[in-house]
Amino acid sequence: MGKGRRRLVIGGVGLTLVLALLFVSLTSPVRLSPADLPEHESDLANGELMFHAGGCIACHGKRLEGGLALKTDFGTFYAPNISPHPATGIGNWSTLDLVNALMLGTSPDGHHYYPSFPYTSYTRMKVQDVMDLAAFIQTLEPVDHAVRPHDLPFPWNLRRAVGLWKLKYLDQGPVVAGSTDDPVFQRGRYLVEGVGHCAECHTPRDWLGGPQLADWLQGGPNPDGEGKVPDITQGPNGIETWSESDIAYYLKSGFRPDFDTVGGSMVKVQENIALLSDAERAAIAAYLKSVPDNP
Repeated sequence: MGKGRRRLVIGGVGLTLVLALLFVSLTSPVRLSPADLPEHESDLANGELMFHAGGCIACHGKRLEGGLALKTDFGTFYAPNISPHPATGIGNWSTLDLVNALMLGTSPDGHHYYPSFPYTSYTRMKVQDVMDLAAFIQTLEPVDHAVRPHDLPFPWNLRRAVGLWKLKYLDQGPVVAGSTDDPVFQRGRYLVEGVGHCAECHTPRDWLGGPQLADWLQGGPNPDGEGKVPDITQGPNGIETWSESDIAYYLKSGFRPDFDTVGGSMVKVQENIALLSDAERAAIAAYLKSVPDNP
């Protein structure tokens, strides 16, 4: 082998090693440590509120046993068992494990969760609220039910690459600007953008499955497979004719202003939100009335 060719080969190998190290560095799962958690005494009532506001049973089942199939363009995802069963659920998880899962999309054994798990929204939650949620879930009935693994074709089955996806889409900042002096708006934004993860269905996605923030809450493909999830902004195709009381009443009763009723996958969501207080639903309504069709 000539010197020129040898240099070329050595250079190619070196570049490959550099790129490999860069890939490993950029895609490494991020995790908090025990020292990162604040001192906090668990509040089970608040944990239950987070549980209902997050609509956990809508995807994971009434007993949190999991198994719901979510068919997407990337393959089929199966909602896991999140009951406190020690073998097939999350009974052996620590509070820190749930914080890392919900807010950073990282599993207890240090791998990336796919964003079919809506941590792109949960990352906006307060750590203390996640800690309360963890405490509440541990009071529920353990259910022994093993859920099958996701069914994903290549290259979407390369879980490590999700780290690059997170670099682009995982953002803890708010989407819609609003008055910092308005606690009702702030609470509504927290419930909608964070724990309620409304955008996961109501915001369209790009070719990589990331939320298109420029089209925030303007509707997206129906996870049930038919039709479209509606626009819930103040644009002409949304709910601009709905008053705040219309929205709050719909979330409580399931009845629209035109006397039609909630349908599809929104049924379970509405049933969970109906368990919140009138003040929480009013906050959600106040936020939604402030969302323009181009935030």
